Order: sequence, then C-alpha cells, then structure tokens
Amino acid sequence: MGFFSPFFICGGSMELDNLLEPTLASMGYELVEVEQLAHGKLLRIFVDKDGGVSIDDCVLISNHLSKLLAVENIDYSRLEVSSPGMDRRLKKEADFYRFREERVKLKLRVALQGRKNFEGILLEVNNGKLKLEVEGKELEIELSNLEKARLVPKF
Repeated sequence: MGFFSPFFICGGSMELDNLLEPTLASMGYELVEVEQLAHGKLLRIFVDKDGGVSIDDCVLISNHLSKLLAVENIDYSRLEVSSPGMDRRLKKEADFYRFREERVKLKLRVALQGRKNFEGILLEVNNGKLKLEVEGKELEIELSNLEKARLVPKF
C-alpha cells in the first residue's frame, strides 16, 4: 500500500468511522467498532445487522471495503471483518436503546456507590443516562461515566 493517510496521523479512528459508517449503512449493516492495531497496519472492523452476521456477509463487506480503502488511499496491511460477538460492546446511546431488557456488564470511570463494575438488566436510556437494575435495585448512570459496556452472552 504505502500511501499517506490522514486517518492514522490523527491517532484515532473517528475519520475512518465517518468514511465506513455510511458505506456500511448503505449495504444494510451497522458499523459497531473500528480497531487499528500494529500502528494502523491491521484494521479490524466489527459489523452487525438484524439477524446477525454470517461469514458470507464478512466476505462481501471485506471485498467492498478493500476497494473503498484503496480508492481513499488508506494505508493498511490486513483487513479483518467480523461480527461483534455475543458479548458485543455497547458504545452509542442507540446501542443501549436497542439492547434494553438485556443483561449488561459496565465498567465506570468514576466509582458509583463505591463500585466501578456492575452487571444487571438495562432498563432504559434517556438524555445521556441509563437505568440499570442491579440486585433488585435501580441505578442511574451517566453514559459519560462509562469506560466500557458489554452485553452478557446468553447460552
């Protein structure tokens, strides 16, 4: 590849997200997360859709994005496209809205009631706050205080 890319100079993937999100949406997929590893040489793209993502979906997306990234002169060595998995990471407010009534694990930036880690049922999300049922009690947590949030897999 070897092309100059502003996407990696910035140190973040926000610009790359802005390129990929509408492209994937037009194909019927949701961009869940972009990881840039090995100094930006490995691009890992996590996508989802109603009903889940199959290997055929990943192949289709990989082929399409390879062409898009070449046209946009994005420097990378390897592209991986994957489903977010059963323990999908929740990042956007829309993610929390979509997965209401599901069991989630949260890690907070600043402790709440002396704790940073919670697991419970996601009840609702509104105006940048979520309500979580933990051990029969409702907690209100600011989305801005979340360090990490994931679905708890159902087996």
